[in-house]
Amino acid sequence: MRDMKIKFLNKGLVVAFAAIAIQACAPKLTIMEADLDVPEQFDAQQDSTNTADIQWRTYFTDPYLIALIDTALSNNQELNIFMQEIAIARNEVRAKKGEILPSVDVGAGAGVDKVGRYTRNGALEATTDIEPGEEFPEPLPDFVVGAAATWEVDIWRKLRNAKKSAFTRYLSSVEGRNFMVTNLIAEIANAYYELLALDNQLALVQQNIKIQSDALEIVRLRKQASRVTELAVRRFEAQVLDTRSLQYDIKQKIVETENELNFLLGRYPQPIARNADTFVSFVPGVVKTGIPSQLLENRPDIKQAGLDLEAAKLDIKVAKARFYPSLGISAGVGYQAFNPSHLLSTPESLAFSLTGDVVAPLVNRNAIKALYYSANSAQIQAVYNYERTILNAYIEVANLMSKEDNLQSSYDLRAQQVEALNQSIEISNFLFRSARADYMEVLLTQREALDSRFDLIETKMQQLHTWINIYKALGGGWD
Repeated sequence: MRDMKIKFLNKGLVVAFAAIAIQACAPKLTIMEADLDVPEQFDAQQDSTNTADIQWRTYFTDPYLIALIDTALSNNQELNIFMQEIAIARNEVRAKKGEILPSVDVGAGAGVDKVGRYTRNGALEATTDIEPGEEFPEPLPDFVVGAAATWEVDIWRKLRNAKKSAFTRYLSSVEGRNFMVTNLIAEIANAYYELLALDNQLALVQQNIKIQSDALEIVRLRKQASRVTELAVRRFEAQVLDTRSLQYDIKQKIVETENELNFLLGRYPQPIARNADTFVSFVPGVVKTGIPSQLLENRPDIKQAGLDLEAAKLDIKVAKARFYPSLGISAGVGYQAFNPSHLLSTPESLAFSLTGDVVAPLVNRNAIKALYYSANSAQIQAVYNYERTILNAYIEVANLMSKEDNLQSSYDLRAQQVEALNQSIEISNFLFRSARADYMEVLLTQREALDSRFDLIETKMQQLHTWINIYKALGGGWD
């Protein structure tokens, strides 16, 4: 009869467990997949040689620039802050791993208990037939020492998927750090070459001040000889003053650019070591863009977006597992006695327990559904972000490739313009001295020549910026 009752009870537990499992079934959702199709090539040539494979120490050859980048990679505060984010993500992985393993606690305790006479326990103690000298102590001490363990059996891989999701986000944070390194290197290189451009502009202005000052002296002599009027002298003086004021604007920009670099290097303002003479003669190397599919492996931001998407998919599995029953096991073993002298008596004072429980949501599952739907929306969001990051990377490279070609054509034409205007300065000065041209033609020619030289330096700086940014856009610099 007893065996029949046990079999009936076991069958009842199985049926109840099955009913709970059926009741706990999660709603069906469609997992959205990212579209990873990209064009086969950037231009007519399909060459897998990629500049992104070059390390930044080889790509940038200026020793002053390399020293600045080295300092920034050690001292930049934003980068160091992000390194702590990586440490936090790594510790999150350790925490999720700990949830999978059983939790074991060791402890000891002591207490005293006095029950009322007219209570169940008090009446029981009073009516128990105990020989003289063997009465219950009053109050009753209690001493215990032992270990207790709890463990959630990961039937539906909820805990393992949570750990895997945390590990994937840790890898994502590493790629985020790589993307920050890429941007930091590009930002320092851009600021450095902008500083060299400003140095060359300042030297050009000071050179023009000398030329214009010499022209002013000639005009003053011609005025004394009654060859020109006071108006010509004043116009030449005004041009010299305007050019002299221009140098202070450039000096201020130099200070601000130096301090921008110092901020990126994590230090207070100080002079930036550099060689401005290398700016004009420096010729950027040829950039090989490779094929678009290489962006998925070289760009840290794309890899980060892909890892975020993978983690979001795992989060859906974790949220789905919350609908199903969870099995928990708890156990304890130790010694317990009311007299310390008997605490370690074995087996008299040995105490142990072992329990298991199955828990599943049955009535109010709205909170679990909300988390499940939110996880699905986050996964769809991650898909769109992944696709957007890939598209943005491709467009960046395409724009910079076009800009590189157009800037080279523009630089060649501006160089010809500068050469023509330099010759026109000599011609206008000769004609002015021979009274075949008025002072306005000389002034206009000098102003146009100065502007054209400024434009040439500006175009050169844009070329270098494009050379740096296309390296970053291809995913170079972080390795």
